Amino acid sequence: MKPRLPLLLGISAAVLALDLATKRWATEALAGAPPIRVIGDLVRFTYVRNSGVAFGLGAGFPFPYYLFSIAAVLAILVLFARGRVHGVGRRLALALILGGALGNLVDRLSTGLVVDFIDIGWGRWHWPVFNVADSAVSIGVVMFALTWPRHEPAAEVATADREGGAAGPGIPGAGEEQDAGAGPLGPLPRQRGAAGPLPGRGADGPLA
Repeated sequence: MKPRLPLLLGISAAVLALDLATKRWATEALAGAPPIRVIGDLVRFTYVRNSGVAFGLGAGFPFPYYLFSIAAVLAILVLFARGRVHGVGRRLALALILGGALGNLVDRLSTGLVVDFIDIGWGRWHWPVFNVADSAVSIGVVMFALTWPRHEPAAEVATADREGGAAGPGIPGAGEEQDAGAGPLGPLPRQRGAAGPLPGRGADGPLA
């Protein structure tokens, strides 16, 4: 087993356990009771059964939302099993998302509805009631976006040597005049012209 997978499962299990425990408490203590004020009217505990996705989105629409949770769980497990997730921040982010997705998936598969109880608002403005699983998923998504790698632009390859002419670097004598009598292995021996005197007495004498 890859060393990343136990860390993922441990964090996800902690999120799942906290989510299920708080939902059980909310069902026993808040169902049929008036909201409990935690920080005045800013933070309250209000029992709600949600048939939609996170924060009540899509509530009342007949759609098997548990498919989204199953798809998210499988995708994250495959990414970790194949070692495709790099960086502590992104691993932690996906662990939070996995734990939250599992928490809401348990509710949807068991009762078809998700228990929400955290109510934040002021005056007439109120954020949709949510739970620990929704919080974990939201935090995980934000962390994953913030830790997404920013690729630096690739450094341009220097082309000065290629633009210096036909003769490249390392070619001796580039741009310099060479001795016409010099060969690759050194100077060539001088040869006499065709009109030079022959050895002996000249043209009328015998050859030496």
